[in-house]
Amino acid sequence: MPLGPIMRLDLEKIALDYIVPCLHDIGFCYLDHFLGEVVGDCVLERVKQMHYNGELQDGQLAGQSNGISKRHLRGDQIKWIGGTEEGCEAINFLLSLIDRLVMYCGSRLGKYYVKERSKAMVACYPGNGTGYVRHVDNPNGDGRCITCIYYLNKDWDSKLHGGILRIFPEGRSYVADIEPIFDRLLFFWSDRRNPHEVQPSYATRYAMTVWYFDAEERAEAKKKFRNLTDAGKTEGALHED
Repeated sequence: MPLGPIMRLDLEKIALDYIVPCLHDIGFCYLDHFLGEVVGDCVLERVKQMHYNGELQDGQLAGQSNGISKRHLRGDQIKWIGGTEEGCEAINFLLSLIDRLVMYCGSRLGKYYVKERSKAMVACYPGNGTGYVRHVDNPNGDGRCITCIYYLNKDWDSKLHGGILRIFPEGRSYVADIEPIFDRLLFFWSDRRNPHEVQPSYATRYAMTVWYFDAEERAEAKKKFRNLTDAGKTEGALHED
């Protein structure tokens, strides 16, 4: 049997038998050994190349005027990529597999209808004790419904290196500590159900994140943004007069 149908069947089974039930029951889940050593290495090498070439910029905090970086709150360096850039074939393959997993979840994601996602955010914590304080990805209805993170850190020892992603599931009496180990793929709801933090990292820590959008919430968020933008233009014109 050709590789394509085998992978399609496996991905569909993973989506329906594992990802969907876990998201509904506990709000998050992860898959280990997702790409395998060879393809995972290709993704890692390309991310390292971006880092060593100085292509990553300080991550910004949402809502900060003029995109101000606050390194004590968020210490990562990032780059947004589409996956079609030169040399990003392995990354594009990774993104296509994640897309298929989310597509197979389909109508079983409750109220959500997903038909688009963000670009991929490549992130590096440089290992100087920086992290990312507790936050919610989508606290205000910007359309993001699923956060998906792929980790790229070989021989990671959280006791030595820190860097754990700690999730504080809403209404639960426990926290969930996710180690950022190589070839691990994590899913969780992006809204207030999953506040989370990246604990201080003491070794170089790589990850890649994509967000999937609920169509209706995303359209409403874009409409609100347009209205605010138009109002700002009108106010500016009035001041000029």
